[in-house]
Amino acid sequence: MMKHIFMLMFVLLLAACGGAGDEEDAEQPEAPEDQAAEESEGEAAGEEAAPEEGTADETEATEETEPGFSYEVHPETFQIVPIDDADPEVALITIDDAPDGQAVEMAETLSEMDAGAIFFVNGMFIQDEAGQEALEEIHAMGFEIGNHTTTHPYLNQITPEETREEITVTSDLIEEITGERPRFFRAPFGINTEESVRIAEEEGMTLMNWTYGYDWEADYQDPGALADIMVNTELLTDGANLLMHDREWTAAALPDIVEGLEAEGYEIVDPENIESMETEDSE
Repeated sequence: MMKHIFMLMFVLLLAACGGAGDEEDAEQPEAPEDQAAEESEGEAAGEEAAPEEGTADETEATEETEPGFSYEVHPETFQIVPIDDADPEVALITIDDAPDGQAVEMAETLSEMDAGAIFFVNGMFIQDEAGQEALEEIHAMGFEIGNHTTTHPYLNQITPEETREEITVTSDLIEEITGERPRFFRAPFGINTEESVRIAEEEGMTLMNWTYGYDWEADYQDPGALADIMVNTELLTDGANLLMHDREWTAAALPDIVEGLEAEGYEIVDPENIESMETEDSE
């Protein structure tokens, strides 16, 4: 009898222990499922975070990247010289005293021929509505606008205060009309002074004279004669900085000048590719 009682107690005890083990085993898989879910969410979050971080880096890199420049102005000869491995066989076209009658026509000619140029503006020509509209048209065609003072004086014959007004007033007018301040300054007659150099530097403008030009000389106030000398002069060399003016005979000669330069193997350099003091400071 006692043997049966002990046997019964042993069976009940064994059943109780076995039931607890089954219940514990049944609850155990829930932990790995929760952990897997958390890991899955973490991986998903990680997969989303990585591209966002990469995109931000790419955006930041794009914002920090400045457009490169292929050329710069030689500070003594005013030739357009290559930076690194840019093609040295280029010529720059510049048009002074704009816009005084022919500038828009000249810009249209150059645009049709896919040739860039800098139009150096006198402030006195952009004080009325007609001049402002002309400058807007030239700028809208994509041409660089330079500062050529207000009244075209000899800077060495006026006071420092007058020099400042001649330069800054024109820059202000150009910016008001085009939305951009000029990057290049050309002194009338190529005569700079300590004051004009100082002001140009303050304004972030690079000084730019020229290497040759002829259209103000009586012998070359004829389209044929002007086109011939501009292309066939011995002064045409790599980086030539060609001085021309807003004049009727120059406008008429312009197509032959561009074609002649290209026939001689020169590319007409785009002023957008020329580094200036302003762009150097911004870097």
